[in-house]
Amino acid sequence: MPRLTEEGKRERQERILAGARRCFARYGYEGATVARLEQATGLSRGAIFNWFPSKEALFLELASRDNTRLLELFVDEGLDPFLRALVEEDADWLAVYLEFGRRLRASEELRERWKRISPEEVQARTKQWIVEAQRTGQLRDDVEPEEIGRYLGVVFDGIVTQRALGFDAPARELVGKLLLEGLAGASTGRRRRPSARAASGSRPPSPGAGRGRARPA
Repeated sequence: MPRLTEEGKRERQERILAGARRCFARYGYEGATVARLEQATGLSRGAIFNWFPSKEALFLELASRDNTRLLELFVDEGLDPFLRALVEEDADWLAVYLEFGRRLRASEELRERWKRISPEEVQARTKQWIVEAQRTGQLRDDVEPEEIGRYLGVVFDGIVTQRALGFDAPARELVGKLLLEGLAGASTGRRRRPSARAASGSRPPSPGAGRGRARPA
């Protein structure tokens, strides 16, 4: 059998990921059995798990890509395109994140892996976006950047959760307007002392954060 070129390897991985995404969205995390993954990708289990050691690793790779994509969208294009992506994301796919959240609660090791799925460079860029917006007066500066990031994460998680549970997506323009009006509140020139929680960064990202999954900071 001829060896795959580097381009051929990338194409094979993308084929597996695309099929797995469809399979997870249709059947959920638990329902995406190996047999169904084989059917969705058109490849044998040996071919699938040659590239990804487990179903969990396959799902985390998809989650990592989604988190990175949405964080980059937030930093590069702003809040409105980010919200548009959230409300247009496949609701069935988002539901898999809620299902997967049960596994996060049960496994400390998995939570640690989840916290590492977004590249540090992208996370640093999102925090810098908030810091710069505070410096230029676009965002209130009496709240720590980490706390603004968590607040945004709560809002974005709420959109993801509602859509995953079958509710209609909220009006993107209204959500954006209320967020910006609330975050553009009092700028005092003074930064509050960070809370112990903010300083420790102890809260792990939830599987529904941001983008669909990604927290801005």
